[in-house]
Amino acid sequence: MTDFPFAIVAFDLDGTLLETHRDLGTAVNHALTLGGFAAVPIESATHLIGGGAKIMLRRAVDDQGGCEDERFHTLYKAMLAHYGAHFADHTRPYPHAIEALDFLRAKGVKLAVVTNKFEQFANGVLTALQIRARFDCVIGGDTLGKGKAKPNPDPIWAARDRLGGGRLVFVGDSTYDIKAGRAAGVPTIAVTYGYHDCAPIEMGADAVIDSLDQLIPALASL
Repeated sequence: MTDFPFAIVAFDLDGTLLETHRDLGTAVNHALTLGGFAAVPIESATHLIGGGAKIMLRRAVDDQGGCEDERFHTLYKAMLAHYGAHFADHTRPYPHAIEALDFLRAKGVKLAVVTNKFEQFANGVLTALQIRARFDCVIGGDTLGKGKAKPNPDPIWAARDRLGGGRLVFVGDSTYDIKAGRAAGVPTIAVTYGYHDCAPIEMGADAVIDSLDQLIPALASL
């Protein structure tokens, strides 16, 4: 290990490392159409992302008056099935993501993904994009069981434990991420380009960056 200030850098996935809203939005629209609801514009799907697939669909359904639980569960299963078959159709890493990851690995830093996406989907999309091997650990929204997803701090602690401990920083785009990081007692960095549920400058992160080419200097400043 070099004199780099962190032993572990952990990232949120959707809206932080990967631009995923087109594939997520298409899966939501598949379920909405099956349920007789109106499809949402794909570009507007960004405001639905953050708490995981079920919360995403629930927001979209509730925006159109909602439905009973049994019907919602059927639509949710249809959404997951569609997304599982199409999670990498349009999803791509954000600019400078690969360069930042490779720089950190070259410094001996361990890399983790901590996401509210199901672990199976997170691993699947990272594998499809041929970047899974860059990560030492992937923690999904279902990895630790019910009630343990972000903003709960447990996924961040689990990533740190699985990677042997050391100073960890968490990078994300939503209040789910920054709240989880603060609850875990680790430094946080918010990105301004992702899928926000409030203004990044208002999230209370230790640093805010506009692009992943600003990540390394931000880490050094912490």
